[in-house]
Amino acid sequence: MHYRKLGKTGIEISEIGFGAWAIGGDAWGPVEDTQSIEAMNKALELGVNFIDTADVYGSGHSETLVAKVIKGRRDQVVVSTKGGLMGHHRDPKGEPVYDTPEKIIEACEASLRRLGTDYVDIYFCHLWWDKHEETEAFMRAFEILKRDGKVKSVGVSTENLDYIKHFNREGGLDAVQLDYSILNRTTEKEVLPYLQEHGIGAVVRGPLKMGILTGKFSKDTVFPEGDIRRNWTKEPWFQDSLDKVDRLSALENEQRTLSQAALRYVLNHPAVSAAIPGAKTPSQAELNAAASVRPLLSKEDLQFIDETAP
Repeated sequence: MHYRKLGKTGIEISEIGFGAWAIGGDAWGPVEDTQSIEAMNKALELGVNFIDTADVYGSGHSETLVAKVIKGRRDQVVVSTKGGLMGHHRDPKGEPVYDTPEKIIEACEASLRRLGTDYVDIYFCHLWWDKHEETEAFMRAFEILKRDGKVKSVGVSTENLDYIKHFNREGGLDAVQLDYSILNRTTEKEVLPYLQEHGIGAVVRGPLKMGILTGKFSKDTVFPEGDIRRNWTKEPWFQDSLDKVDRLSALENEQRTLSQAALRYVLNHPAVSAAIPGAKTPSQAELNAAASVRPLLSKEDLQFIDETAP
């Protein structure tokens, strides 16, 4: 396993992390807690030292499973969690509202209790839209949480450059979690160059495009009840993605799978600190971790990707 610095923070993280959304059990089809724990343990055994979760994943269930894995070795694991999409503070339409620092601090403290720790290494604002009042509340809460030692670094989960700049206007943003893959390269134009210029760590979610870049789906795939991908097969973009994956399968060879090539692609960008593919089983965790030691993509590979998925 290879390791990188998280931007200017000095925190060293494995370039392949463990994305813990699926193990929450409420969005990606059937999952067994025992297997989820085994998957995380396998990842750590293979050198992964970074686990990313959120309070909304399984309404906190993901965090409680992560707690079981990091117990007794907290100082060996970099843990990030997120707040901003779940809570008891809601507007008349039922949407969560985080318009004061106190509410955000309360959400963070609830995550700490579920995680069984007194600090997290990275705390992300989980809002994907720009609500000005909530941005200010998060920025103030970040200051307090850092001051009190409850978080070591702070970030935001978004691909909106204006939003990122607003959070970073005083230079206090440490990391950004963003959607980036061979099939979604929009952040290459402005967002990733900005992060690199300002020493902000980039944590890539969706590097396998929610499993599409594993090559295991087809137009006839039927996703199970409770899987957010269940209606994807009706969407034109899904068929377009499958067509591209058919061509991208040429990236497979004796040394790597398609998914490992896809992970190597996002890690190829100099702004990226880590990719956090999800896993529900030890074998998935093992395949993901192995991408770190697979050969770099060649110039010919990169040119092929440019032509196939521009």
